[in-house]
Amino acid sequence: MQLKKQIPNIITLLNLFCGCIATIFAVQGALELAALFVVLGIGFDFFDGFAARILNVQSELGLQLDSLADMVTSGLVPGIVMFQMLSKVFGFPYQVISEGSSQIDYFEFVLSSFGLNYLPLIGLLITLASAYRLAKFNIDTRQTTSFIGLPTPANTLLILSLPLILQFQTEVWISDIILNPWFLTGLTLVSCYLLNAEIPLFALKFKTWGFAENKVRYIFLFLTIVLLIVLKFLAIPCVILLYVIMSMVFKEKS
Repeated sequence: MQLKKQIPNIITLLNLFCGCIATIFAVQGALELAALFVVLGIGFDFFDGFAARILNVQSELGLQLDSLADMVTSGLVPGIVMFQMLSKVFGFPYQVISEGSSQIDYFEFVLSSFGLNYLPLIGLLITLASAYRLAKFNIDTRQTTSFIGLPTPANTLLILSLPLILQFQTEVWISDIILNPWFLTGLTLVSCYLLNAEIPLFALKFKTWGFAENKVRYIFLFLTIVLLIVLKFLAIPCVILLYVIMSMVFKEKS
C-alpha cells in the first residue's frame, strides 16, 4: 500500500530529473536537447496527476512536490533558454574561467564586464514569473477544474519552440522575426504577464467523453493536430495563442 502511494511521487521526481538534465543542456547552449528533456518532463508531469487520480492517492505532499519539479522543468529551463536566445542577439559578457586560474584573471573578468550588455538577463524574468505563478496556484482554490493564467508547461512549450523553429524551419523570414531583439524582449514580457494574468483558461481534463460538454476541448485538439501537421514546430506558438483566444471566447462554456 505504501508503494502505491509513492507511484505518483516517483513519476513527479522523473519530471524533476528530466528538468535537471534539460537545465544542464540549456546552460551549455544545446537548446534542442534541452527541449527534448523538457517535453519528457512535461509528459511525466501529466501522468503523475493521472496516476494519483487513478490510484486515488492524491496528497498534499504530491501537490507540493509537483510544483517544485515544475519550477525546474517549466520555470528555470525556459528562463535559461530565453537568456540564451537573447544572448544570440545582444551578446553577454561571461566567460568560462578554467580551474586553476589566478586571482588576476577573476579581477580582469570583473573589470571587463562593466559597461557591457546585460540585457539577456531579462529572459530570467520568465523564471521569476513562473515561480510566482506556481506558488499562487497552490493556494488558489479557483484553479481546481480550470486555470487562471497560462499554465507553466504551456508557457514553457512556447519558449522552447523558438530554438526548435530556428533549427528545423530555416526560412529567412522566420529567423529574422525570432532573432529580432524587440520580438524576444516583448515575448518575454508577454510570457510573464500571461503566466499571472487573471484570464480564465480551460483545462484539457475530460470528466466525460461526451462531445456536448467537451466541445471546446475537442475543437481545440482537432485544430492543434491540423496546425502541427501544416506548420510543424511553428504551430506551437500558434496553438498557445489559439488556446488563450478560445478560452476567452468560450469562457462561459468551458
